[in-house]
Amino acid sequence: MGAPIDMGRTVLLTGADGFTGRHLTAQATQRGYDVYPLAADLTDAQGIAGELSGSAFDYVVHLAAISAVTHADELALYGVNLFGTLNLLNALAALANTTSKVIVASSANIYGNTSASPIRESSTPAPANHYAMSKLAMEYMLAQFRERLPLVVARPFNYTGIGHDQRFVIPKIIQHFAQRRPRIELGNLSVEREFNDVRTVCHTYLALLEHGVADETYNICSGNVFSLTDVIDTLTALTGHHLEVTVNPDFVRANEVQRLCGDPAKLESCIGALEHPPLADTLRWMLDAPSTSDNS
Repeated sequence: MGAPIDMGRTVLLTGADGFTGRHLTAQATQRGYDVYPLAADLTDAQGIAGELSGSAFDYVVHLAAISAVTHADELALYGVNLFGTLNLLNALAALANTTSKVIVASSANIYGNTSASPIRESSTPAPANHYAMSKLAMEYMLAQFRERLPLVVARPFNYTGIGHDQRFVIPKIIQHFAQRRPRIELGNLSVEREFNDVRTVCHTYLALLEHGVADETYNICSGNVFSLTDVIDTLTALTGHHLEVTVNPDFVRANEVQRLCGDPAKLESCIGALEHPPLADTLRWMLDAPSTSDNS
């Protein structure tokens, strides 16, 4: 049984040791929240229930997930993203004390190749891969808990920053520029994505804790999209380094989502207008991180 956690400005955070979780922990702590990182594995229902037994939290932010679209183990995607979330919500619903808000991180990938752009929360989902399908299935499953938990769904569009795993394309490109490598192999250069800043995303999560409306879904987005060619051109201007880019057909995904651009109107009507750093500022921040120039 876990040690009881006192109510205050307490946030239960899953995925605290992940990319977003580390940045969110730092921001939340700075703003006076007490962050309690869930230690149990999401796939361990008894472990989660035991850890949370007798505890109480003002808020919950559920970030933990398998987040790579290219993750090869399809069963693991559903095991963590869908059934892991089910385990967590069952444990939360069993607590005697009431949590004020539960933020559940979904993904803009659920929209798939929709013809709408920018995409509103009301757009019909069209997931194009198992990662997106696991997140959409998770959203549908939440309906079973809406009478017991104050759930808010967040659908973040692509974002990046210091600490982002090299499996993802922006950190990969950053590393090649920082180490002044001569060439890089990439997939489809023309796909368009929002490449928002993780610091803004974390600010948004905290704002939704205070102002998000239960049973509502919010895109976490800016409405600004860039191709990988735009990213490379920006990094070339920042570093003066010219990188030879080759398209590797093996990196081009089947059913590639061509454009993911969100409409932030609903989000901003809830929490106010957001200030998004220019892409160049985010890329410069990442370039200046010590690890990007580490050749080990």
